[in-house]
Amino acid sequence: MDRRTLLLAGLVGAATGAGAGVAVSRVAQQGAPAAADGGSAPGTGRIRAPNINRGLKRLSMVTAWPKNLPGLGSAAERLAVLINELTDGEIEVRVYAAGELVGAFEAFDAVSGGAADIYHAADYYWGGKHPAYPFFTAVPFGMTSTEHMAWIDFGGGQQLWDELGGQFGIVPMQGANTGHQMGGWFKREINSLADVRGLKMRIPGLGGEVFRELGGAAVAIAGGEIYGALQSGLIDGTEWVGPWNDFFLGFYREAPYYYGPGFHEPGSSLAVGFNKRVFEGLTATQQAAVRAACRAINDQSIAEFTFQNAAYLKILVEQHGVQLRSFPDDMNIRAAEASADIRADAGRSDDLGRRIHASFEAARTAFRPWAQIGDGGFLDIRRGAR
Repeated sequence: MDRRTLLLAGLVGAATGAGAGVAVSRVAQQGAPAAADGGSAPGTGRIRAPNINRGLKRLSMVTAWPKNLPGLGSAAERLAVLINELTDGEIEVRVYAAGELVGAFEAFDAVSGGAADIYHAADYYWGGKHPAYPFFTAVPFGMTSTEHMAWIDFGGGQQLWDELGGQFGIVPMQGANTGHQMGGWFKREINSLADVRGLKMRIPGLGGEVFRELGGAAVAIAGGEIYGALQSGLIDGTEWVGPWNDFFLGFYREAPYYYGPGFHEPGSSLAVGFNKRVFEGLTATQQAAVRAACRAINDQSIAEFTFQNAAYLKILVEQHGVQLRSFPDDMNIRAAEASADIRADAGRSDDLGRRIHASFEAARTAFRPWAQIGDGGFLDIRRGAR
């Protein structure tokens, strides 16, 4: 058996077990990158030359992320490298940042229409295509990253996502996860719900709809345009991801008040969307390699965001004087009330939307008792420990 056969056997075999995500990530970390450059992270090696006994497929990946953005942009780049490694050079993916080939919000149409082969983005950007798309990224007061992965992988979410994507010629997969996101950056403090009225904030998806219910003005702006909008006064505040990504976009220079936790994206899953005809044109082994690569990068990204967010939160506070704040209670209470109605509205579009909403809410309800006694309970008791 050659190296690729051995590696894929481990990846695909692990993906069928209860510990799929962790096992796949561990195998990928111990296999592919070490052979490429001695590193330990999936997809950090060099692009391989194609196997002379097989044809080379060159594919284009368009992203919704600014060029060279750590975490989001780097996940797309790592995915391209790992796909190449796992296919022994048979597939070469070229990554285009937002604006290089198409705009951030044009990635879906480019892949659906065949102008590009793959996108790496947040599927809640496509709510205009179908109102239920946000359920596959994050919704207000929804699920944490691990809960969301559990729903997708084991609770029927992937089958519903496949059905939704199939309507647009898209094969969707999880391709990164930021974990919990912060509430956002603001130029002035928010001390009560009244302070939100008239506030202009960059916040997309269903979170934007909740913000409007709170009395604010929600604006959808691509990541690369946010800083300029803050600087010019077009917006008064913005959410993006968390300390790591937010640091590199420089929001702290314009808006010193940093609010968390964020109610709008408790665990944001990022999507890889393949053009269906392109994906079906791959061999079964190549398809398995693509799915394994997506899973490995998805799992790795959660660990990376956890590590880097802790480091950059310290930098922002200690070196740049960022003021950490929590949203006031009356704002959180009203946001929770509005969120339940807005999630329900998103599921009323058609039969598929209703099934997606019902499946999501059933999983969210089922996970809550364990989350409360597990993560929630432990964090409560750890607070008083050294």
